[in-house]
Amino acid sequence: MKILIINGPNLNLLGKRERSVYGDSSFETYLSKLRAQYPRHQIDYFQSNIEGELINAIHENGFGQVNGIILNAGAYTHTSIALSDAIRSVTVPVVEVHISNIHARESYRHVSMIAAACKGSIIGFGLDSYRLALEALSF
Repeated sequence: MKILIINGPNLNLLGKRERSVYGDSSFETYLSKLRAQYPRHQIDYFQSNIEGELINAIHENGFGQVNGIILNAGAYTHTSIALSDAIRSVTVPVVEVHISNIHARESYRHVSMIAAACKGSIIGFGLDSYRLALEALSF
């Protein structure tokens, strides 16, 4: 199974940014552990702080190049109709992921513009949210 993880803005700062919310591990460190835990899966990774690049990655991989996409759109989750449209446009399933529980944070984070376009959402389990999304896509 081939899975693409797409991380949005500021997620390149995991391990450095707001450690009380996001933990002290970099995503690259976590990704190495995830790949070791799932050796039969090909797990590719893309990160960008630019909305259009996230959309391009969804378009480029969303028509069978991968079996599924795990998307943490970061703050674009709450603002981007364009990302929602991109998810609706592709044929592979997309699972929305958030490290923190967005519903326990600031009120502007309570609304996800992409959730309805996704197969499902996994929220608030720290970096383990990615593993749970991978499990969901494996069925």
